[in-house]
Amino acid sequence: MAAGVYKVVEVSPVGEETLETALGRWTSEGWDFQSIHFVMREGSHRPAMAYLFFLRRGPRPAGDEGS
Repeated sequence: MAAGVYKVVEVSPVGEETLETALGRWTSEGWDFQSIHFVMREGSHRPAMAYLFFLRRGPRPAGDEGS
């Protein structure tokens, strides 16, 4: 397992713009994108929400409370 701090970001509603915004925000703050997981609603082909997983290697910077 990689040493570092993990961040999970919930995105809802799921769309191109909301995903791009979340990815852009957290990668610009030094987080490395790891994966995306979609939550589906029964009977729907579109995801209800998405969870983005990020990793920042090394110790958590002082004052970073995982906002």
